[in-house]
Amino acid sequence: MNAKNTLKTAITGLKMQRSRSLLTILGIVIGITAIIMVTALGQGAQNLILGEIRSIGSKVIAVAPGRQPEGPTDFISMFSDSLKEKDLAVLRKKENVPHLAKIMPIVFGSEVMAYQADTYRPTIIGGTDLFAEIYDTYPDKGRIFTEEEIKSYADVVIIGFKVKNELFPDSDALNQKVRIKGRNFRVIGILPHKGQSSFFNFDEIAVLPYTTAQRYIFGIKYFNRFTVEADSEDSVLQTVEDIRITLRNSHGITDPAKDDFFIETQASAIDMVGTITSVLTLFLASIAAISLLVGGIGIMNIMLVSVTERTREIGLRKAVGATAKDILRQFLFEAALLTMLGGIIGILLGALFSFGISLILSKALALSWAFVFPVKAALLGLIISAAVGLIFGLYPARKASSKNPIESLRYE
Repeated sequence: MNAKNTLKTAITGLKMQRSRSLLTILGIVIGITAIIMVTALGQGAQNLILGEIRSIGSKVIAVAPGRQPEGPTDFISMFSDSLKEKDLAVLRKKENVPHLAKIMPIVFGSEVMAYQADTYRPTIIGGTDLFAEIYDTYPDKGRIFTEEEIKSYADVVIIGFKVKNELFPDSDALNQKVRIKGRNFRVIGILPHKGQSSFFNFDEIAVLPYTTAQRYIFGIKYFNRFTVEADSEDSVLQTVEDIRITLRNSHGITDPAKDDFFIETQASAIDMVGTITSVLTLFLASIAAISLLVGGIGIMNIMLVSVTERTREIGLRKAVGATAKDILRQFLFEAALLTMLGGIIGILLGALFSFGISLILSKALALSWAFVFPVKAALLGLIISAAVGLIFGLYPARKASSKNPIESLRYE
């Protein structure tokens, strides 16, 4: 019997047991659906994060306190107070970092902001007048604070779009006074609706002069971060090296292993995020793949039952000339067809659910979350589905092919 006839026979056998066939592939459908969803959403999240990083610009360099995190035990070290005012002063000197075009110290945290009886808890960011330029976010009403206001610890604040709507839903917020930690701040600017960008939700922030935020809001004398911009993309690596040397000299560090700061460029951040999201996606997909094993065992069990029920059919086919090889191929084809059908259904459902979730996330959270169909994962899913069918269908198929035709015909 040729492959074409074997395939027709296998399809006919499956059609005779439609309900059982659909229930048999349920585990495969669930497994492939989960893998497609995890992969699609993982790629969507990775593209979103990488897009946010790239939106800052390729010339931007971040200097953070503490040791470069390489594992869970290093996480606490990121909350170090190693970046001080003296470091800002030495980095601003042209002879130390010749290619540094701009530098902005940043402090951040969260505090309750109040206006009359209304309250809201925005993210408080202390920066300089370079904040708008570096993050390309300028007030559409009002203005950014001045260098003089930074030096004088001025009580001024720029609020995000949502902060304004929460505290001033029916009135103009400009020049109004809001309270933060019992201190009054004058609203001098309102940011336009922008949503999530560059790791901040700009609709939910309040920006103060960093000097004011340090002294009156957080009560600290250190910085959470330096944001540096090089004068060109070609000088980024040299600028990183100059910053590293300058900070080591400032901190009296001679052993690089004892660095109490770390530097990230856009390229390094992109590589790190790509690695983390890829590993996480692979881990979750591996967990989802366990259901494929369960589905494969279910298929083997059902095929064994099918072999027993079709004993007389097997005996009759052998009596009219079918070989053991023909019987083996028929049952292998049935198992492979079942799992491939489950794989196709799983891919379609996974893509549909992923698209729906991506749409909800982009609308509900105002994120630029685009749906990504994982072509490689879909092809791999089909191959895995067929392989599961062949592997778990082999034993039932061999058992069917080894049956004695005379005993099979006598089977009741």
